[in-house]
Amino acid sequence: MRNIPYFHLVETYIIGTIGGYLFFLGGLPLPWVLGALTFVMMYQGISKRKMYCPDPLKQSGFLILGMFFGLYFTAETLSTVGPYVVPYIVSTIILVGISILNSVVVTRWIPVDRITSVFGSIPGGLSEMVIASESLNARSSLVVIFQTVRLLTVLFLVPFVVVHTFTNTGSGLDAALPGATYAFRGWEYLWFVLPVIGGILFRKRIPAGIVIAPMALTAMMNILFIDMASLPPLLLIFAQITVGIGMGKGIAFADLKLGGKYCLVYFGLTVTLILVSFGLGVGLAAFTSLNLPTAILSVAPGGLIEMVLTASTVGGDPAVVSSLQLVRLLFIIIVVPPVLKWYFGRKLEADRVV
Repeated sequence: MRNIPYFHLVETYIIGTIGGYLFFLGGLPLPWVLGALTFVMMYQGISKRKMYCPDPLKQSGFLILGMFFGLYFTAETLSTVGPYVVPYIVSTIILVGISILNSVVVTRWIPVDRITSVFGSIPGGLSEMVIASESLNARSSLVVIFQTVRLLTVLFLVPFVVVHTFTNTGSGLDAALPGATYAFRGWEYLWFVLPVIGGILFRKRIPAGIVIAPMALTAMMNILFIDMASLPPLLLIFAQITVGIGMGKGIAFADLKLGGKYCLVYFGLTVTLILVSFGLGVGLAAFTSLNLPTAILSVAPGGLIEMVLTASTVGGDPAVVSSLQLVRLLFIIIVVPPVLKWYFGRKLEADRVV
């Protein structure tokens, strides 16, 4: 019986790798992440077999991607990003405000309470939104479902639109990756032990710490101390497949069915938010020196990992995208839930008094 999890692990990686490879052959965006996610999700839903990927292995995928992203940073990155922080935060506030407004408006026509609707559609971390919503007695099961719909819509729609719009501005993922001209550098890989340790230590202490800590440490070391060695491109593919598997196995058909017809409503809200983010990205590019792909992917309400990988395929600046997406992530996770909890908490108290 002890060997069963290992069999399931091999089975899971076979399914995920097949999905990633087929998406790659089809020229689809983010093939190794989205292909693995799609095939694992579909296989698990159709076969009723539970896919297996232990959390430490899933976390290793995020950690590896964090180190890859850190290699994009140069000494000019911070000075480049600095002037964009204020207009970017303004864009983020507008995006979050529109998300909240739309999610409140739709509750006039569907039997979903405002708190559940807002936390189910806001472009933040799924787990953070669920935890915050539970403290206000929202229907956390619906928050999970609506956030899953939002996540899937962004993951599949944003890369597809951006890649097919800006195909002529990039030279493809392989050419854009640090380490595309890979050469083994022996003992120099020992330097990566420090980002690995940092990722493990900070994975639960800061939002998205398993990605942010190794990315920051790799970038600092690469800029200040040593010319870091390139990581093997095959390692990036493994990390993407692992992340895709981890996401895919967490999405159940039963959960999506539970949301029923309301999933379509929140799909519409997400599409609206994506269109708004594209408009804000165009505005950011117009008022700054950022090129259009970089600006759009920086504002897009997607995951940091997916948007940075997309930037690497379309001629965007992955370091700038990762920096600004990090600002958005920290703002939404640190600022938005407490503000919403305070606002809805006051309304609940007022309702009780009345």
